[in-house]
Amino acid sequence: MQTIDKFNFAGKKAIVRVDFNVPLDENGKITDDTRIRGALPTLKKILADGGSLIIMSHMGKPKGKVNAKFSLSQIVDAVSAALGVKVAFAPDCAKAADAAKALKPGEALLLENLRFYGEEEGKPVGIDKEDPAYEAAKKEMKSKQKDFAKTLASYADCYVNDAFGTAHRKHASTAVIADYFDANNKMLGYLMEKEVKAVDNVLNNIKRPFVAIMGGSKVSTKIGIIENLMTKVDKLVLCGGMTYTFAKANGGTVGASICEEDKLDLALNIQELAKKNNVELVLGTDSVVTNAFNFDSMSLKPGADVKVCPSGAIPEGYEGLDAGPKSQEKFANAIKGAKTILWNGPAGVFECDDFTAGSKAIANAIAAATKEGAFSLIGGGDSVACINKFGLADQVSYISTGGGALLEAIEGKILPGIAAIKGE
Repeated sequence: MQTIDKFNFAGKKAIVRVDFNVPLDENGKITDDTRIRGALPTLKKILADGGSLIIMSHMGKPKGKVNAKFSLSQIVDAVSAALGVKVAFAPDCAKAADAAKALKPGEALLLENLRFYGEEEGKPVGIDKEDPAYEAAKKEMKSKQKDFAKTLASYADCYVNDAFGTAHRKHASTAVIADYFDANNKMLGYLMEKEVKAVDNVLNNIKRPFVAIMGGSKVSTKIGIIENLMTKVDKLVLCGGMTYTFAKANGGTVGASICEEDKLDLALNIQELAKKNNVELVLGTDSVVTNAFNFDSMSLKPGADVKVCPSGAIPEGYEGLDAGPKSQEKFANAIKGAKTILWNGPAGVFECDDFTAGSKAIANAIAAATKEGAFSLIGGGDSVACINKFGLADQVSYISTGGGALLEAIEGKILPGIAAIKGE
């Protein structure tokens, strides 16, 4: 497989798929440029070699229609400043041949939002899945997707995929386009290489003990990951909202806490699976609960009562929103001494300062273990937000940029964006 380090871009036009789906405020200003900064090593390498650069990305969910709110024209100046090169803009990504052809070595062009075209995702636009005409429209769109990918490929001599966040999607720009370049002229960017290596470290290059921490509200959304990890980890810490499904499955009462009533058997099966695989399953024993919380403002309502009680004995009208002190200690002890750590999902409603302690205990324990030599991978938007909120981003080994892509990789699924480069 071709690698970006070995490739010389001198005199070549490179089309690069990045993830510039950055958050914007109401005035169209970028509020967090992490994703732009993450792509800079790849983009700068191409320019430094004497290549010219065609940058493509999506933003938001315009669903195949032009929408000024999601126009990449809003970020051209920021990309120019970050790259140190004036970046030209192509207002129609499917009609950028002339602009691409005019590029000289060291110059850069940013294409308009790929998802203004339904062909990018390969989904019919404006037709409901229940419509009898949907399947025929889908088949036609898949054909158009290939044509769209071929058009994008025609702008360049080589293709670089540096968008791990979309690697789990078989879109025109993330996977289909690779078919139009031979093996020597398609490669992963530096960010993608780091992501692939980080996932490989936690799944295939395991140093033991291996501890995975899975949080979030629903056990059903993490079941594929949990099942795949059961044959790999030594300890599995389960926290967050899913705690209460387990508590109820084991005969407890959970008050108004989030609980998947139809997944109680699943929770018990996971416990049995852990025993079968000799995995230490770590569940919280106490919770911080309240009887009045506003999820819209992520704040306590006036007069709210906040207290700690056993996770399986939560009073009626109260809901668990964080791990209690005993659970925090239990989680930290489980992480202590680990050599490989994976964290996905918070232990509570960390957005509210009254319920950050559980997530902070996990974050601090991971930072301490990393200092002792563990490899720690943090993935998923909420976990990343936790690490950043607590100021510990520089004290863990790797923070993944790809939420859904990381989760599918951990599940053991093949990611189309990576397979297309590897020729799998």
